[in-house]
Order: sequence, then C-alpha cells, then structure tokens
Amino acid sequence: MPFYLRAATDHDLPFARSLTHRAMDRYYVQNQLLWSDDGFDRAWAARENWLIYADDCVAGFISLSRDSHALYIRELHMLEAYRGLGAGTWVLEQMALRAQVPGLLRLTVFKTNLAKRLYQRTGFSVVGEEAGFWRMERVCRSTSC
Repeated sequence: MPFYLRAATDHDLPFARSLTHRAMDRYYVQNQLLWSDDGFDRAWAARENWLIYADDCVAGFISLSRDSHALYIRELHMLEAYRGLGAGTWVLEQMALRAQVPGLLRLTVFKTNLAKRLYQRTGFSVVGEEAGFWRMERVCRSTSC
C-alpha cells in the first residue's frame, strides 16, 4: 500500500483534533488528565502538521516540532482501519530521515500505550520517564538511521 504525506491546513484541524481525542481519551482518563480542544488548537497552530495518506485516503496525521537538538513527534495517530498495515512504521522512517539534522528524533508516550512496541521496533529507546510517560528517542544520523 503506497503511503505519502500532505502538509495539513487549518481545514484539517477538526479531523486531527477528533482523531487525537478518540485515540488518547482512555490514556487521559487513566492518568487523570483533562482533554482541552483549545489546548489542542493552540498546539496545532505552533506545530508542523501532516496528514498521512494510504492509497489516496486519509489514514492519520502527525504533528511535529523541532529545536536545535531534535525533531519531536508530538502526535502520531492512525485511523483504526489503517493500523497494522505498515503506515506507522513508514511514517517513523520518514521522520528519521528528516531528523538526520539535528540528529535526534524524540517523542513521549503514555506508559500504558502499546505504541511503545512500535517505537522500540523502529529504533527508539527509553531515555527517561515522568509520571505516566516514557520519554523515547532515536539517534538519526546518516550513518545510523
């Protein structure tokens, strides 16, 4: 199945917000966190957002930020129908290529989220923890990605 990315626009915000809320609600409840549409929207405006396509159908989205040390995956969510088809792995490999400069790809994942296994399979290691989260990173230099 061919995958590709398309830069998201403000018209894609409702889709991304809804997908994220559905995907993360149980983790928010488990960790006694409150979901905020306004908080999501403010974060969206400050990030680089991409829609993930599979065979010309929207399959999910990814949200990124960066600093001089790393490229950060802030959100990565797939529609349920597209999970397990390789899109997540493909997206993570694309992000690893983008992270060659500055050299690190980082993310945070809830400790109970099974996505941690995907991240580990694609080269991420746990480098720290806080409350209910694992901090993970992958070294991404042209010789190691």
